[in-house]
Amino acid sequence: MSIDTSTAAHVAHLARIRVEEEELPALAEEFNRILGFVEQLTEVDVEGVEPMVSVTPMRLKRREDAVTDGGMPETVLSNAPDAREGFFAVPKVVE
Repeated sequence: MSIDTSTAAHVAHLARIRVEEEELPALAEEFNRILGFVEQLTEVDVEGVEPMVSVTPMRLKRREDAVTDGGMPETVLSNAPDAREGFFAVPKVVE
């Protein structure tokens, strides 16, 4: 597949990028180089290769999913304009 200047102009319009008319041939050539690289990638045999998340083998750090109050309710409530009995107090909005 080859990208011409009208297709490059259309892609630039879709991406909301202003490209001057004299820059379109260079943009089309850049698109063609990108597509050529993608075509090279399709030639690589990846049969039996497991997908990876990172280039270094590592496991994600996990922690117990436990609900807590954060261990500092007094500090959190100290910024509240009104706090009562360990909770934020807000004006009544429903009758």
